[in-house]
Amino acid sequence: MRPLRLLIVDDEALARLRLRSLVGSLPEADAEVVAEAGDAESALALLRTTPVDGVLLDIRMPGSDGLRLAAALRALDKPPAVIFVTAHAEHALKAFELDAVDYLTKPVRRERLLAALQRLAQRRGPAPETAPEGPVLVINDRGRVLRLPHAEVLYLKAEQKYVTLRTADRAYVLDESLTELEQRLGRAFIRVHRNALVARRAIRELQLHDADADGWAVRVAPLDEWLSVSRRQVAQVRAALAGGASAC
Repeated sequence: MRPLRLLIVDDEALARLRLRSLVGSLPEADAEVVAEAGDAESALALLRTTPVDGVLLDIRMPGSDGLRLAAALRALDKPPAVIFVTAHAEHALKAFELDAVDYLTKPVRRERLLAALQRLAQRRGPAPETAPEGPVLVINDRGRVLRLPHAEVLYLKAEQKYVTLRTADRAYVLDESLTELEQRLGRAFIRVHRNALVARRAIRELQLHDADADGWAVRVAPLDEWLSVSRRQVAQVRAALAGGASAC
């Protein structure tokens, strides 16, 4: 497969030079910088004649900023992937909502750029018949922003000031509300309690644990953990179990 073709977009010539040199120092990334631009308008003009696989994109630039350019790139017939390279960490969540491959903060470390370029190569690499990635949840896990496929999420539970998101492999601590996360996840998840949201596909059993207290609980697979179900949600959980995949 040919090397990755990259466009650097940054209004500072020295920053572009440093990034070009860093890419050149990574032979294992199998990437080459084929063009540079100092602003969004020049970048769009270049892309009309110079196809690239990825754009290394600054955010704060004169005129249209990097976030607006990234949104405009998505409208192209063959949009290049975007790796943001910026001195400003506060735009990370918005960047991942624009489907960015990665978000690197200056000064860029060699190993972080290599990892980002390897992810870019993986995104380019699948054969056309490969199924596209399903919906993802962009989360902020204690200052680290990442994309988590909905299919990996088993449940979310509100605990004091935080929400714990559980996958089969690990737990993430989020600083968002359960209500906000419920809206973003959609109907594939069901509220079983005021403090818990469970993937419908992960519900394996509904059981009365305490008959005197009318205490119901669901078993979440593959963890085999039990979560409490509030009395008002029992009927909906029963329906989800009866409906199977059709309830999603």
